[in-house]
Amino acid sequence: MARLNPQQYEAVHHTEGPLLVLAGAGSGKTQVITSRIVHLLKNRQVPAEAILAVTFTNKAAREMQQRVQAAAGKAAQGILISTFHSLGVRILRRDIRRLGYKPNFSIYTESDQAGVLRQAMRDLDLDPKQYNPDSIRWRISLAKNGLIGPEAYPKADNDPMSVATAAVYPRYQRLLKAFNAIDFDDIIMLAVQLLEGLPEVGTYWQQRFRYLMVDEYQDTNACQYRLISLLARQHGNLCVVGDDDQSIYGWRGAEVQNILSFEHGHSGCKVVKLEQNYRSTGTILAAANAVISNNRTRSDKALWTASGDGAPIECIVAEDEDDEAKQVIEQLQLAQYQLQRPWQDFAILYRSNAQSRTFEEALRMEGIPYTLVGGQKFFERKEVKDTLAYLAVLANPHDEAALVRIINFPRRGIGDTTLLRLNQWSLEHRAGLFETLGRVAEIDGIAETARKAVSAFHSLLRHELQAFQPVNLAAQANSLFKRLGIAEELHRTLEDHNQARKRVENIEQLVNALAGFEERHPGTGLADFLERIALTEDNRREAGDDKRPQDTVTLMSLHASKGLEFPQVYLVGLEEGLLPHHRSAEEDPEVAEERRLCYVGITRARERLTISRCLTRRKYGTKEERTPSRFLAEISPHLLAGGATSAPASPPADLGLDFFARMLAD
Repeated sequence: MARLNPQQYEAVHHTEGPLLVLAGAGSGKTQVITSRIVHLLKNRQVPAEAILAVTFTNKAAREMQQRVQAAAGKAAQGILISTFHSLGVRILRRDIRRLGYKPNFSIYTESDQAGVLRQAMRDLDLDPKQYNPDSIRWRISLAKNGLIGPEAYPKADNDPMSVATAAVYPRYQRLLKAFNAIDFDDIIMLAVQLLEGLPEVGTYWQQRFRYLMVDEYQDTNACQYRLISLLARQHGNLCVVGDDDQSIYGWRGAEVQNILSFEHGHSGCKVVKLEQNYRSTGTILAAANAVISNNRTRSDKALWTASGDGAPIECIVAEDEDDEAKQVIEQLQLAQYQLQRPWQDFAILYRSNAQSRTFEEALRMEGIPYTLVGGQKFFERKEVKDTLAYLAVLANPHDEAALVRIINFPRRGIGDTTLLRLNQWSLEHRAGLFETLGRVAEIDGIAETARKAVSAFHSLLRHELQAFQPVNLAAQANSLFKRLGIAEELHRTLEDHNQARKRVENIEQLVNALAGFEERHPGTGLADFLERIALTEDNRREAGDDKRPQDTVTLMSLHASKGLEFPQVYLVGLEEGLLPHHRSAEEDPEVAEERRLCYVGITRARERLTISRCLTRRKYGTKEERTPSRFLAEISPHLLAGGATSAPASPPADLGLDFFARMLAD
């Protein structure tokens, strides 16, 4: 208690009635929640079984549990600190039989769900080639998170997928019930049904939990909001902790209005603002406040610190994305050497995962170990491998692994059985796979439709091999990918348009990588580009052999960075169209959530922040001029080192020859 500031102390000691704790970034909200629980246990003598704390991740729940047990000892035995879904399972295990399930129900994984869904579609004579099962599953998931049951699912007659989903959803749920199983999305929805539909069940849980605390309340969706509201209905001692300025998951159902309207929806609500920041310097916080204050709908608060202003914010203005990566990595190396910091003190944050490509290449070329959080390394992503395989075949039509990878991508009706026949014939006649494709008419056991598809694929490859020229490789590759309809294929097979868009952006980055390679190495061909990728991958593996895996530079998206902090942060790509992202700007002209994303990125930095932008950036291999992000204009120039157009950092004079010798050796 002695370590709490006045606002934290006030939040800890207000235990009766509704309480809204608006906890700014780095303001010690976990300390407040755990101290409040310990205060209830030790000072108010509240039984542990009467306290419930809910958060979003197992990691956060474990951390709270450990802190509470360390401070309260035996008094904490029996307390429930859990995730939303763990709480839902607990409620279901006790009372799900009232919904017609047995208490030993199974929770199906995605692969289990897919099997049940396909069976439901077979029962309804729905062709999975016409109605994508993944798309239907995605729609059902959205419905459940919005508390829309199978019988209430709305169908739009002009949308065939909507009609199909409305038919499949009830059948899918009946099959799950027949197997005494639920899926992940059922957990909270069914728990809400129990609490809301059966008064005796609701009364039991409402009487048990006299004090409720919810962490990261700004991230709750409609289903989670309803669950918490039902549990707190009897005693009303509900404490929610969160920060509307860090609500960045609207695309997956989080409703920022839940926290913004909490005070007005709960009579007698006490509001406590935690504005003292214990993480970042004054300069970093001033920049964050300047950006977020431009959001119209938000709670009024401003972060401050007692730890001083710290270093000014560096701003890199690069010629293009390759130059941006080069300058960022050069500055990172200099800072790491000068300050004698481990690599794990540095993080590179970006809006879109596709931006990681240039930074991955630059880090690999310098032999710097890195960890990519929240995604595969760029050249390991499926859509990148698929499109790269086309380039591999153009460089070498005898690359059979690449041929196999693209033979049915995009889908052209060449299935596994046909491929098996082709391979068998190829082995028996000692012919390469490419030659075999051209002789498909000689092969028995292949259906006529598949035979035509194979012949058309072979003709396509022959035409491209003849037409492909050793100049303007990126433009030719981009034209090929468009003719193949790869982007359309990704949108067709992925109902989650956000995920499809990200994969299309990765293909764009592959074209950009090829264009950049051509520009730096004129006169080279596809084989040289593919060799460069293979060699840098080998360099990455070798460089990692003698370094501790945990000591790595972190690359991650802004969404993935929430809740983390680093001594030095590089916030890259501050341009219109990237941050704020053009899709978000189209949907919300005020770009409120994008501004919150920028705020989250800035407040990840503890000591030093570097911001970067490009004058030009490649789009499908062609350079386009870029406009600085509006968020840059919202940061006062006096917070930036040398203003918004600061030049690339130069090596400090006192590094001496040893530094340059080491750099040359590396």
